[in-house]
Amino acid sequence: MAEEVWVGTWRPHRPRGPIMALYSSPGPKYLIPPTTGFVKHTPTKLRAPAYSFRGAPMLLAENCSPGPRYSVNPKILRTGKDLGPAYSILGRYRTKTIMTPGPGDYFPEKSTKHVFDSAPSHSISARTKTFRVDSTPGPAAYMLPVVMGPHTVGKASQPSFSIKGRSKLGSFSDDLHKTPGPAAYRQTDVQVTKFKAPQYTMAARVEPPGDKTLKPGPGAHSPEKVTVTKPCAPIVTFGIKHSDYMTPLVVDVE
Repeated sequence: MAEEVWVGTWRPHRPRGPIMALYSSPGPKYLIPPTTGFVKHTPTKLRAPAYSFRGAPMLLAENCSPGPRYSVNPKILRTGKDLGPAYSILGRYRTKTIMTPGPGDYFPEKSTKHVFDSAPSHSISARTKTFRVDSTPGPAAYMLPVVMGPHTVGKASQPSFSIKGRSKLGSFSDDLHKTPGPAAYRQTDVQVTKFKAPQYTMAARVEPPGDKTLKPGPGAHSPEKVTVTKPCAPIVTFGIKHSDYMTPLVVDVE
């Protein structure tokens, strides 16, 4: 006899009334879109032009110009306001004051439990954050041992092989004598035992010795300033041209 799989007194039976699970179609919950109107029109049919009815627009003001309805202040002239000295009435300015506590802000009756001895009392308040931390471990804090591989616990494991690098101890490259090779010796310089070959160095260009003082150029001299050694500079005069063939004027002085 097969084992009973039903729980309690419930057994499979036909439903007393129709239920949605007995129907494969969605039923009448989907409405067919209408073919008339503009809103929610069926997309499978063509939609004819539709016209909307609206009320008459609001009439604008009869006269759009401002006209005389704006009262111009008679004290305003074409050059500005024509006013004399005037005083305005304003409220008192508010000064910033510091709010200090008064006698009514203190509650001396509440200091009884701090000054005098009182019986233990319990208060009802929300749980603090310190009590929400549970120090006991949960199910996720434990880890079951592995059942595959060479590190199983309580079960026999099959032989396994590991891939490791080659050990230098006992290999063909292991140096048993620990002696230095040819590369451990330094090569002797040939110039220690033989004549030294010529060597050339690369240095900056050597400047020849000379006088590096600044020499005056042609523009540094002023030949017109000869009054230091002569009375004056050379000048050109206008006079009578004398001829060698003309008899000079002789004046007899008695």
